[in-house]
Amino acid sequence: MKTDIKLQLIVFALVAAAFTTIYITQPVLPVLLAEFSTTLIRVSMTVSMVILGMAISNLPFGFLADRFPIRPIILIGGLMVATFGLICALANDIRFLITARFLQGLFIPSMTTCIAAYLAKTLPAEKLNMVMGSYVSATVLGGMTGRLIGGLIRPPMNWRHALVAASILVLVAVISAYKGLPKTVPNPARHETSAGFLQFVGRGDLLRLYFCGGGSFAIFSSIFNYLPFRLSSAPFNYSTQRTTLLYLVYVVGIFMGPLAGKASNRFGTGRTMLLGTFILAGALALILFPSIVMVISGLVFLCAGFFAIHTSAVGALNHKLTAGQGTANAVYVLFYYVGGWTGITLSGFFYNIGGFPASVFFCFCLLIFPLVTGFLEFRNFKTFPV
Repeated sequence: MKTDIKLQLIVFALVAAAFTTIYITQPVLPVLLAEFSTTLIRVSMTVSMVILGMAISNLPFGFLADRFPIRPIILIGGLMVATFGLICALANDIRFLITARFLQGLFIPSMTTCIAAYLAKTLPAEKLNMVMGSYVSATVLGGMTGRLIGGLIRPPMNWRHALVAASILVLVAVISAYKGLPKTVPNPARHETSAGFLQFVGRGDLLRLYFCGGGSFAIFSSIFNYLPFRLSSAPFNYSTQRTTLLYLVYVVGIFMGPLAGKASNRFGTGRTMLLGTFILAGALALILFPSIVMVISGLVFLCAGFFAIHTSAVGALNHKLTAGQGTANAVYVLFYYVGGWTGITLSGFFYNIGGFPASVFFCFCLLIFPLVTGFLEFRNFKTFPV
């Protein structure tokens, strides 16, 4: 029992530290815009290029996770994440910062994808939804922590200190994981039955889950990425610190992950996805109102809807697998992060054309992905012990 708790703590700390790094520049995007005298699209790349790096390297790390022990992978990859974080703190040019953030993103899957594959391969099916819910909760805590560290350091121009702090957290987490995770030996039988990338993409039941994850994350990442620009202008005129405090709504996801896991077990992933989609649609409508109460309410529902969809999609994916969990989860995360990168990039163009309402309209269009997936999963309803 103590061993199980220790393992969960290690996994939680590792994933949270990784996600602290990803979003740390998000609340200070207006500050970076002014400091580097650049464009809105380019400054947003300090977030989107991290996501793109993660998307590119997820398949290679998924391949490694299926064939080798994860401890050395986590150690080497985590050290690279921390190193590039420190390099980012020295940036005096926006192109240098974007490049370093991209390289940092390339190694983050060593801390996330490899752990997800490890959990999928070692846990019994009836516990998988619950544990994946906890995994998602760690991503929530890390994402919220990164945004708070990045935006609450005073003055906001000291965003470099936030990058150093995040790098230290990563170092502590990866060293703890290297020392605390059990030493495992690759299973040759699993290698023989592990399917390749094209086979996973060619399965329609998995492909729709990949698009569901990518489409919903595109919505979620777009809204939070352009929220600082929305709130720093009229009628809100919020400071960086005040805007950053709104990221506290992110805590909803910590509770939503396990709840969505339980709901998926009892009512089916299809119903959970559909409910999350309708909640997400309502959230987008609320955020458009020129009232801070409505915006906060919209952000709360945005988190609830997104994490319900994401948790149920990850659970459904792993319940459909009998081998190749590392590769399959890497493909999911590939679609997931390509969706986030695409969402942030295209939403930026919509923002330039018609402001925040245009970005929200684009996000409404993306709801088709979780809506269709939820309906198709509903037709294949299956429950698991709770």
